[in-house]
Amino acid sequence: MVRTPPGPKGEPVFGSSRRYARDPFRFVTGLEAAYGGVSRFEMGPLDTYMVTDPSEIERVLVSESDRFTKPAFQDDALGSLLGQGLLLSEGETWQRQRKLAQPAFDMRRLSGMADRIVDHTETRLAEWDDGEQINVEEEMTTVTIDVILDLMMGVELSRQRLDHVREQLEPLGMRFEPNPVRFALPEWVPMPGDAEFDAAVDELERVIDEIVTERRAEIRQEDSTDAPMDFLSILVRAQEAGDQTDRQLRDEMMTMLLAGHDTTALTLTYTWYLLSQHPEVERRLHEEVDAVIDGTRPTVDDIRDLEYTEWVIKEAMRLYPPVYTIFRQPTEPVEVGGYTVPDTASIMLPQWAVHRSDRYWDDPETFDPERWRPERVRERPRFAYFPFGGGPRHCIGKHLAMLEARSIIATTASRYRLEFEGETPLELLPTLTAHPRNGMPMRVERR
Repeated sequence: MVRTPPGPKGEPVFGSSRRYARDPFRFVTGLEAAYGGVSRFEMGPLDTYMVTDPSEIERVLVSESDRFTKPAFQDDALGSLLGQGLLLSEGETWQRQRKLAQPAFDMRRLSGMADRIVDHTETRLAEWDDGEQINVEEEMTTVTIDVILDLMMGVELSRQRLDHVREQLEPLGMRFEPNPVRFALPEWVPMPGDAEFDAAVDELERVIDEIVTERRAEIRQEDSTDAPMDFLSILVRAQEAGDQTDRQLRDEMMTMLLAGHDTTALTLTYTWYLLSQHPEVERRLHEEVDAVIDGTRPTVDDIRDLEYTEWVIKEAMRLYPPVYTIFRQPTEPVEVGGYTVPDTASIMLPQWAVHRSDRYWDDPETFDPERWRPERVRERPRFAYFPFGGGPRHCIGKHLAMLEARSIIATTASRYRLEFEGETPLELLPTLTAHPRNGMPMRVERR
């Protein structure tokens, strides 16, 4: 017997897409509170099953992951942007590319590059003046782009080129804001913002082409006995051996550039905001940073010792997960939470709703880094928290992201505190990731 989960009654044509588009964060938390582990709604013509039960999330992402794939709707604008890079590719292509990428993300390699993360952070801090107001989101975006270009592509861009890259991000993000009209129409129907999106993609492709051309020339002159292991160098060598096409290389570099910096920049942005709103937490973090670093440059060993700082970062990602929902599609009709999900439906796994559910978290709206004490972690279901996804498709860069976040916070907090000067509560802009709608204005105060 086919069983259908409960859910809101939608409008003709639009389903619940207009309610979702107005505030997806409120929409998914409302569904979780009202219906529990599995609910169903229509996103325009797309039949959507929202799953928030951690045990069922584990099935979809881990134990039965081979029964679920990336949804077909991601083949549209997202597909044209990222192509068959690691984020969207499937099957043999994904397995081959993941294997190629692994050495670049090996923790032994990354640990040896902690100094370079600190270097990029110090370069950024050198432009800050005591008492000035900065947009922390822009600052964190700039430094994390710097880091990903260096560690994963082996290049450094001038400030002018770096700012040019950052300027292309806004029209890309706007294309993925929830839009009920876009949900209801075929992909080929022109919409406002499409031309700006296409122009930004073209410009980023031009920048990537320049980087690849420059890097390829350098690689050919480097000592093959000590070959660099940044991802771009690995791919160029694979291409020389006939194992990569120009298009595949482009897709991987576009994925690395965009996905590789955005989530870390947002994690840092929301961490600074939450610290400024919770002086006692900020004080404890400063005490730990001062005790461990003691006025010097943080080393990788120092960074590993920053336990409370790591709790703060994890708690920021709980309250403000940069990727606020994941989608999957079953390859065949499948039972989830006692309900039958057809293979034509989309499964939504919303980190935002799960991370803020009082079914799994005590006082979930409260910023409390202490909940990351090991004994408290053991009390919760594993997939009550999944900012990096899970299973074989988990984010390959999660260890880099945590190393980067701790390094940047330690370097910055040893010198400055940041005071939020915007309006509360924060208004969020839902694109592929959750951005503060009005940036993150903060005043720099030298400690």
